Amino acid sequence: MLTIALSKGKMLDLTLEVFCRAGYAMGSLSTESRRLVFPCPEISMTFLIVRPTDVPTYVEYGAADVGIVGKDVLMEQDSDVYEPLDLGFGACRIAVAALKGQASRDRLSSKIRVATKYPKITERYFNQRGVAVEIIKLYGSIELAPLVGLADRIVDLVETGNTLKAHNLVEVECIAQSTARLVVNRASLKLKHAEVTELITKLRAVTRVATGSRATAPREPSRGVRRTGKRTRT
Repeated sequence: MLTIALSKGKMLDLTLEVFCRAGYAMGSLSTESRRLVFPCPEISMTFLIVRPTDVPTYVEYGAADVGIVGKDVLMEQDSDVYEPLDLGFGACRIAVAALKGQASRDRLSSKIRVATKYPKITERYFNQRGVAVEIIKLYGSIELAPLVGLADRIVDLVETGNTLKAHNLVEVECIAQSTARLVVNRASLKLKHAEVTELITKLRAVTRVATGSRATAPREPSRGVRRTGKRTRT
């Protein structure tokens, strides 16, 4: 039996579609339900519906064997989980944006104020460029910050760019691309290796058809294997 943590919201519909294409019957699981736990004994799985930002925590600490979450969350949290498969859906990008007409105005003599829900990603990005920043952590409506003078820049998740345009903002630079990733608890990878391998093989088959993914089946990570975790850089 595998316990799988799924992200609430827009990604959940896409995740269910991929699992169905992979041959997993999830009849009891509905995006309309208020339930958070969905046992599916017919496929030897239990699904947990949690906030996207909580998925890595559930997986890292063993409350879930496997999770589906965006790469942006993994980059921000740097959790100690194994990341064997890029599922390819939910594509968007982490980008720096500013008001039109101010995109090229960096106050290099003083700190740039940046509003974001990704403080770690933001700090790494600007530090690598030698730019001093004051980071303001927000939890929503990030695009409002430059409009009211709260910040010079924002770092946010961008899909189409329409929200930026609607608020007179322009994308300055793309920090990273983000898609849905499958992550695995390290102990589960050893103790439930056959089940995890079967899951990833099936998911890889359907996502490769849709996206051309080249992800490989999971192996027990050895020293030197690149992974998502506190000891590696994203």
